[in-house]
Amino acid sequence: MNRKRTLLLALCTMILLLISGCLYPKDQTPGQDASAREAVLTVQDAVNRYKESTGLLPIQNAEASVPVYEKYRIDFGKLKRMGYLSAIPPAAFENGGGYIFLIIDEETDPQVKLLDLKVYQGITAMQSKVDDYRSAHGGSNPAAEEAFPGYLDLDYDKLGASRPDLSSMYSHRPLELMLSGDGEVFADYAADIAAAVQKTGAAPKPDEDLRHRLAEASYYVPVKAPVYRWQGEEPRPVAP
Repeated sequence: MNRKRTLLLALCTMILLLISGCLYPKDQTPGQDASAREAVLTVQDAVNRYKESTGLLPIQNAEASVPVYEKYRIDFGKLKRMGYLSAIPPAAFENGGGYIFLIIDEETDPQVKLLDLKVYQGITAMQSKVDDYRSAHGGSNPAAEEAFPGYLDLDYDKLGASRPDLSSMYSHRPLELMLSGDGEVFADYAADIAAAVQKTGAAPKPDEDLRHRLAEASYYVPVKAPVYRWQGEEPRPVAP
């Protein structure tokens, strides 16, 4: 299906969800994992108390090159050793759960958010297939038509792979994957961002990184998302 048509259909669906108040309301996590929501609130309280006491954040060291929405992982060991948490939440990867707990806005207003491991691992697996294809085909991309300027749809037939069963953390719609020119796999959150902008009613600034709208509207970070800017009447991923 044409990417424009897909975006329009997704937006129509999201408008209905917005009217009914069902699109990632702040009082619940997208999906039905209430325990993850409660864990975020508990960990946020622990992080706040830790920072107030030490002046620091309980985060693991990360290389500067790590993407912002993967970077500042919470160090549960510190929180437990110092008595800020009695146990690691069951939802956390460290305790066998499906989420990595992160901190965003670390310098201004540290917020605890969730990285969905199923989406992360699914895209990482597809990246491995793309890398193998490029290595075997002289650097050519397994690409179909253009998704956006600077991004291409994946051609799963060329990869000999099926479309991964991945859903948006925000709207539960199937996540479309796309390739940058240098073969990096990204998830397309344009429809989710458009819905988030419509919900808040706040006009985006020209230089605004619209990924933050998704994190603000939910307990989730946008996994493997390129930077989006508002262009014309819609969000567009910035070409690498």
